[in-house]
Amino acid sequence: MEIRRFRSGDEAALFRVFFTSIREVASKDYSPEQVEAWAPSDFDMVAWADQVRKNQPFIAEIDGEVVGYADVQSDGYIDQFYVSGLHPGQGIGTRLMARIHAEAKSLGLAALTSNVSKTAEPFFALHGFHVVERRFPVRRGVMLENALMRKALPVAG
Repeated sequence: MEIRRFRSGDEAALFRVFFTSIREVASKDYSPEQVEAWAPSDFDMVAWADQVRKNQPFIAEIDGEVVGYADVQSDGYIDQFYVSGLHPGQGIGTRLMARIHAEAKSLGLAALTSNVSKTAEPFFALHGFHVVERRFPVRRGVMLENALMRKALPVAG
């Protein structure tokens, strides 16, 4: 497995990861209506691709296939963290989390935060995050549930 930086042209592969992550994995914790609101069939690909380019995520590849991605912003916020629903349980998320922690250390960040799905909450907890607040965002008129999670990072001395 290789973890690399985002390159222009990755957008379509990242969308497949996003879509399968929600449709194949998160669908176990969310209703069909919630899944369709979160990852709709008529998704605005232009806006989505713009967001990915802005976030500049790290990309996980196995044998040249994109199987996951995650970003960390300069303020420590993790906006997107997805592993392909076709490649669960292979350590992809763990490798991406390690890369995010390395980036956070190089940026001198004091904490990481993310709005985490019910599906991803146990994974984030395993990596030292705790729930700060339960949230109920509305997408396309449908209420979802997630949690703002935070992890304090060791301060370099």
